[in-house]
Amino acid sequence: MATSLLVPVTSASAAGPSPTTASSASIAQHLATTTARPVLRQGSRGTAVTTLQRRLATLHYDVGSADGVFGPSTFHAVVAFQKVNGLSRDGIVGPLTWAALDRPVIPKPKYSHTGYSVEANLTRQVLYLARGGSVVRILDASSGKASTPTPTGNYTIQRRIDGWRQSDLGLLWRPNYFYRGYAVHGATSVPNYPASHGCVRVPIPAMNRLWSIIGVGVPVHIYR
Repeated sequence: MATSLLVPVTSASAAGPSPTTASSASIAQHLATTTARPVLRQGSRGTAVTTLQRRLATLHYDVGSADGVFGPSTFHAVVAFQKVNGLSRDGIVGPLTWAALDRPVIPKPKYSHTGYSVEANLTRQVLYLARGGSVVRILDASSGKASTPTPTGNYTIQRRIDGWRQSDLGLLWRPNYFYRGYAVHGATSVPNYPASHGCVRVPIPAMNRLWSIIGVGVPVHIYR
């Protein structure tokens, strides 16, 4: 009876790897992926952060420079990516965000212009810089809260101020006014939900990078 239970090694080899071997290979592959793609958050540094930043830049998210430092600009770029892809808006790059970066949602503008245009998607809470029917930059944004909503519609930038503007409702950095006192502007606080008094807030560094591209006469589309 004992002899009948022995299985020759050659038979096992011919049948392929054993379940234990296959399982070990899967675990090894998973560990390699986990090591190559660690959980990243503000304060993280290193080559994995650089990889993340370059991927976000390739997808047109406003990440700033790929310097290997997970700072505020990278954080807001991650949040914007999570908003567009329907993920938790926590700014932390874990397994779900890494996976989405492999197969991302590619947003398209609702309107097409030969030159630059700006679109604020209030549902996603992001700002698109578009040109020729393509989104060329995606910024994290925060629009008006329920009690002071951002007006929807089609506008153009009418005037702007190169610096701080002290309004009755707070400080606006480099505001681009598109309708009465409503503007797209930089702000020190850009939460991941609608929080403004009606304007469209973007991070100050993002506005600085956007400033020289847009100007008076650029179309602005605000929609849900």
